[in-house]
Amino acid sequence: MKTIAMIPARIDSVRLPGKLMMDLGGIPIILRTYKNALNTKLFEKVYVVTDSRVIYDLINDNGGDVYMSSIQHTCGSDRIAEFAPKIDADLIINIQGDEPFIDKISLEKLIKVFYDDNQKKIDLGSLMKSIKANEIKNPNNVKVVVDSENFAIYFSRSIIPFNRSKDNIKYFKHIGVYAFRKQSLIDFYNSEPTPLEKSEKLEQLRYIEKGKKIKMVYTNYKGMGIDVMDDLINARKIINA
Repeated sequence: MKTIAMIPARIDSVRLPGKLMMDLGGIPIILRTYKNALNTKLFEKVYVVTDSRVIYDLINDNGGDVYMSSIQHTCGSDRIAEFAPKIDADLIINIQGDEPFIDKISLEKLIKVFYDDNQKKIDLGSLMKSIKANEIKNPNNVKVVVDSENFAIYFSRSIIPFNRSKDNIKYFKHIGVYAFRKQSLIDFYNSEPTPLEKSEKLEQLRYIEKGKKIKMVYTNYKGMGIDVMDDLINARKIINA
C-alpha cells in the first residue's frame, strides 16, 4: 500500500494570522512540521500544499516538495484533494501544518488500521486522545464521540457528550491528522460543504453527513496543535526544554 503525506498550509489563519511562518525553535512552524513528517520515514513522499508564495518558497528553498493551490479552499482536505488525482498513492495522510509535534508511533497506528481493514469498511481514519477536565470547555479542543468499534459518531467544539448523569465519562480530543483512501479524498473534493460542517467549521463532519465511516485511533500523543498564541508560547517551552 503506497502511502504518502500531504500537509495543507494556509497562511491566513483566523485565530493566529501568519502562524505557520512563526518561529518555533529557530525555524518556521510549517518547516518543522514538514521535516518531522519526513523524519518518520513512513512515507514515500511528503508534500506541502499551500496558498502562500512565502510558504511555497520556504519549502522549495529547503529542497521540499510543494504545490501551490490554484483556487481558494474552505478547508485543508479540499486543499490537498486538488492535487490528489495527480499523486500515485493508495493512502494519503493529511497532517495539519500546525501539528509540528506529531509522532511516528501515532502515525504508524493510524496507517495500520488500513492494512488490517480487509473488508474496506474504513473510508478514512483519524486520531484521538483522552482529554483532561480543564480542557473540555475549550472550543479550540475538538471533541469526538465514538461507537463501540471506535467509529466516529460526531465531532464538536462544544462539550460532548453532555454528562447529565454526573457519571465518570471519558472525553476524547480529536487530533487533526487524517488518513484517506485516495478515492475517498477525491469524493470529498467533489462534494459540497454540508450544514453541520459549516456550522461547527469542522470539515470531518462532511463525511459523517455523507454517511462515510471514520475510524478513530486512540493515541497517547503528548504533542499539541498550535491554534492561538498561548499554544505557540507553550510549544516554544517544549522545544526549549
